[in-house]
Amino acid sequence: MSKESVTVHLVDDDASVREACRFVLEDYGYAVRCWPDGAQFLAGVDPHTLGVVILDLRMPGLYGDAVQARLEELGSTLGVIMLTAHGDVDSAVTAMKQGAVDFLQKPISGRELVVAIDAALERSRKRLAQHRLQRRLARLTQREREIAERVALGATNREIAEQLHVSVRTVEVHRANLMRKLGADSLAELIRIWQQGQAEA
Repeated sequence: MSKESVTVHLVDDDASVREACRFVLEDYGYAVRCWPDGAQFLAGVDPHTLGVVILDLRMPGLYGDAVQARLEELGSTLGVIMLTAHGDVDSAVTAMKQGAVDFLQKPISGRELVVAIDAALERSRKRLAQHRLQRRLARLTQREREIAERVALGATNREIAEQLHVSVRTVEVHRANLMRKLGADSLAELIRIWQQGQAEA
């Protein structure tokens, strides 16, 4: 995936900082979108995409940590980097506990920022994969979940039919629906997807 296909969101009330960071990041090949405050960012961003947000800690209105907390509430898949000229240990610890990938103090070098962005992108990729998996699992009916659970335990269609007091044909239909909804091409993949979803639930 190219850097241009991933957006780095820069949320900072200081226009000079926004422009300086935009210049550096675009020079490294990133697509950058700037936001002057946290409220506008939250109102305008899709929180369930692949990307990174660099949040200034101290801004008028919503502080960066409040924006970060809101992103967590939304189940955001964006990787978060906190940026501040007023960094302290307590703020750093809080940011990291809330899921920030890094906590950087101004002024920072372009290389330092890029290293943090790469780490945040990796976090974003993992979160987006988890989000998409949970959305697929949420589409399953209760009966499909019961069958998926038994399939994962190694039960045959006939055994599942006996356990659920339904016909084998009914189990086959539900199992086919499971495969389609979860995008599984084989029984092994169906089991892997189901087990992964349960581990992340």
